[in-house]
Amino acid sequence: MIQYDITRSEADLRGILELQQKNFVDTIPPEEAVSQGYVTVRHELSLLQRMHSEAPAIIAKDKDHIAGYCLAMPKSFKNDIPVLVPMFDIIDDLSFNDEPLRDIDYIVSGQVCVDKAYRGQGIFDGLYHQYREYYKDSHPCIITEILSVNRRSISAHQRVGFGILHRYSDPDDRQWDIVLWDWNTPAP
Repeated sequence: MIQYDITRSEADLRGILELQQKNFVDTIPPEEAVSQGYVTVRHELSLLQRMHSEAPAIIAKDKDHIAGYCLAMPKSFKNDIPVLVPMFDIIDDLSFNDEPLRDIDYIVSGQVCVDKAYRGQGIFDGLYHQYREYYKDSHPCIITEILSVNRRSISAHQRVGFGILHRYSDPDDRQWDIVLWDWNTPAP
């Protein structure tokens, strides 16, 4: 039975890293990446430990096995993952509801992933609904970015409540969608 919680131990963090490695874009066949989705950033244990101390990740566990996770990243981590610095810079130049995002205490979903053996069971939705419950009193919204070609991920994010806020091209000419879920609106 799946239980949702926050990360509480180094074993939880190591379980996240193991699942992340299995779903990294360069480690799965391209056709599987297109049909099943993938993750694009690898984290080190030391960084996950620091992230956990400021904002624990949301996890789905089947006994001691991490079946899925959703990383939480406060704005204070803006410069800790070089590949994400451009995303934070773009976010801080955007507005939402006529207010500059740099003035809003948003939180970033650093990454979400569900183990292949557990897909199709509502875990993705469960992770984000748990995320909202845990963070809604301290952050009015959650933001993340998704490669525009990762249609599975974009559709899943829209299903739980995210809307596309902005699209941009990176230096490698890849299109990214910045998506936001306003927690001041009712959950879908």
